[in-house]
Amino acid sequence: MFPSFFWLKAEISSLKVRSGGHCYLELSQSEDGKLVAKATAIIWASRCRAIFPLFRNITGSDLKEGMTILASVQANYSQLYGFSLIINEIDPEFTIGGKELERRRTIERLQKEGRMELQKGLSMGMLPRRFAVISAEDAAGYRDFMRHLHENEFGFCFVTRLFPALMQGEQCPASIVSALSEIAVCGENFDAVLILRGGGGMLDLACFDDYSLAVAISECPLPVLTAIGHDQDFHVCDMVANRFVKTPTALADELLSIFEDADAMLCDLSRRIRWALRMKVQREQGDVETMRQRIRRALSGKIGMMRLKLDNLSARIQTADPRRVLERGYALVAGPDGAVLKSASGRNVGEEVTVAFSDGRLRCRISKVETNE
Repeated sequence: MFPSFFWLKAEISSLKVRSGGHCYLELSQSEDGKLVAKATAIIWASRCRAIFPLFRNITGSDLKEGMTILASVQANYSQLYGFSLIINEIDPEFTIGGKELERRRTIERLQKEGRMELQKGLSMGMLPRRFAVISAEDAAGYRDFMRHLHENEFGFCFVTRLFPALMQGEQCPASIVSALSEIAVCGENFDAVLILRGGGGMLDLACFDDYSLAVAISECPLPVLTAIGHDQDFHVCDMVANRFVKTPTALADELLSIFEDADAMLCDLSRRIRWALRMKVQREQGDVETMRQRIRRALSGKIGMMRLKLDNLSARIQTADPRRVLERGYALVAGPDGAVLKSASGRNVGEEVTVAFSDGRLRCRISKVETNE
């Protein structure tokens, strides 16, 4: 270990705190966006207990990847582990790394220009299923997204078209802007644009804080959904997008959930319609049965009344039957022509008449005519 300490300005490329309390970092230096130097650094646990709280209290933030720090270091060389830097102190006044400062300036500029809310006013529609995907064809995140979306257990069908682009490095922003322009003129009717990239280091993902890329996303006529990096990452592109999720797989889940919710709503509506129809049929059947009973009662009453009238008419007919009169001892007299004689006047001596009784007839000849007069 070299005896003297010196102050070093560098950017934290990676930071990990081990279970024993020691903090291992990778420090780097970039010029014109290109990495020119890097070194491994260590903060021993005894110094972490002093450096971390002080840094947090003054800056309001923990040490993290992407920050540029000013640290008092001591050079160390080991035959087993090679060259490293031992950090003894970090100047908390030097809080934000160059990239983070640029990121904040980009955010402020976009806010002043009113671009943060442009995408938020766009809508994908009720059931979006056609997507323009911007990603690298060989990216693991893109493959995971495609497999998760198209091989879903519900059998939902989606249409996706890949617009390849670089997803890291200096050319990444321009490449994605070019893909957005291609989508705008391709003539296909997409529901949304998806920008996908799996995890990576802070330096790898810094391109998604680019101002020109954020402007292109905000001006896109279609809703832009981003899924960039791991859970801890949040980029300027995420801020200006219509919607963002942490990972490509999580974005696939969110798109599937739209159809799952719609499917559940349709199933519930179907159940409610079946239940309503069943209740309607039951009510109609009840109404039909009530009507049947009312008709039966009405017909029964009508038939009863008609039967009573028929009985009365039958009784009257039977009462008026001449045979009943003859049975009581009366006789019926008919002239030669068979017409019933109702009067003795007009009859002549010698005429034949027929006298009908209940048990037979007599043929008689008039020997004398006597009238009441």
